[in-house]
Amino acid sequence: MKKIIWQIAKLFFLLFAISIITFLLMKLTPINPVSSYLGADSNVTQEQYDYLVKVWGLDQPSIVQYFNWVKGALTGNMGDSFIYNKPVSELISKAASNTFMLMLTSWLLSGIIGFILGIVAAAYHGRVIDQIIQKISYLFASMPTFWFAILMLMFFAVKLGWFPVGMSAPIGVIEKDISLWNRIHHMILPAMTLSILGISKIALHTREKLIDVLNSEYFLYSKVNGEKLWEFIRKHGIRNILLPAVTIQFASISELFGGSVLVENVFSYAGLGNITKIAGVKGDMPLLLAITLVSAIFVFVGNLCANILYPIIDPRIREGMYNDR
Repeated sequence: MKKIIWQIAKLFFLLFAISIITFLLMKLTPINPVSSYLGADSNVTQEQYDYLVKVWGLDQPSIVQYFNWVKGALTGNMGDSFIYNKPVSELISKAASNTFMLMLTSWLLSGIIGFILGIVAAAYHGRVIDQIIQKISYLFASMPTFWFAILMLMFFAVKLGWFPVGMSAPIGVIEKDISLWNRIHHMILPAMTLSILGISKIALHTREKLIDVLNSEYFLYSKVNGEKLWEFIRKHGIRNILLPAVTIQFASISELFGGSVLVENVFSYAGLGNITKIAGVKGDMPLLLAITLVSAIFVFVGNLCANILYPIIDPRIREGMYNDR
């Protein structure tokens, strides 16, 4: 019970600190939300301009603005977006669901495929297949996310026409008429892009860890006793490399979130990445604060899941936890 309370307290402190930093950084930028909203060619009068400033609460001191936002956030009211003129919670709920499905699909694919490739590379250490996996991994690891997303879009969507050019759903179709296949079809290419770029780290790390296991004395002992390579990997190897692989994969959630922002903008995918760019460029403070908090919760929950899985994967950690008590 104490650990649960401590985790909740840490989450609240994290969100509070991030909200302060985000608010201060936005205030330090030269972006004027009202001017960004109206545009350069706007013909509004000074009276209308001042009215918008007052409605958005920008005429108040910065500290008052922040604590007004905090008071609303604690009651579940994240405010209204300056740009979209809609409740922030409504915008976030729609965008976050798309981003969550995209990230979850990419995360699972990159983890599973990368783990398998790492095992294969280590099992055939020094051979052709190992060299191929290494070179491909290094190639994808060195590619910028934005550039690789453009390549995937040009080849698979524009040239081959296998996937839609962009968006998270067909253009001109009412939301209630969008089928599950339509959503999946539009998500495949962005998910492929993110997962391919995420494979490299887990594959190379798994390869190195398994090579260390295969160079150990107990592997030589099992080999002398007639145990086959793949039998040893199945019984002993996976157990020893699974914990580091899980650590690496969960630690990549923050990196994956950053990559999804870029990928969503390339594919015009209706997720948090798209509205993050607009909120940042236009100075939409309530929306950007909410997005920042949601992203922090994503990362925190990912790390929390990793901590929960550790004792399940490795019983020695669970025994150490009980001994500490």
